[in-house]
Amino acid sequence: MKTLNEQLIQYAEYHRDKRNILTHFIGIPLIAVAVATLLSRPEWHLLGLSLTPALLVASAASVFYLKLDLRFGLTMAVALAISLWIGQALAAQSTALWLSAGLGLFVVGWIIQFVGHIYERRKPAFLDDVVGLAIGPLFVAAEVAFLLGLRKEVQEAVEAVAGPAVIKQAANARPN
Repeated sequence: MKTLNEQLIQYAEYHRDKRNILTHFIGIPLIAVAVATLLSRPEWHLLGLSLTPALLVASAASVFYLKLDLRFGLTMAVALAISLWIGQALAAQSTALWLSAGLGLFVVGWIIQFVGHIYERRKPAFLDDVVGLAIGPLFVAAEVAFLLGLRKEVQEAVEAVAGPAVIKQAANARPN
């Protein structure tokens, strides 16, 4: 399994335009809540516990993140728990509301993501490596940490290979 730095570097290489990163701050949480919403049905009860596909996916993802890094893993587990809480609340509504909220958040989240990749002028990372779908939320958490001045050693390792995040000029723009 790749290390935390290797995973973030590979993902960051597809995400160096600050506008693209900003769209990920919005799109990825929307997609995470959408997936939690859509997978919060059906629900099974076992030994007093409520089990859903969303809980199973979030649990597996949390284990993956914890294996990569304890601090980011705990952060991601909390973020996934919040997504599950919102998703379960939406799934408890009428079928029409559950589906429209889940699908609507999913579609809007992906539209925002693809707009970001227009700025980046590069395809999304998951098109080359499906693991990028799992690394995307971790990348957002890491970028938030970097903005807060946390995990400098990880930021430096990522930027040493992928380069710093910048605002890319349009291909036809003339330099000043």
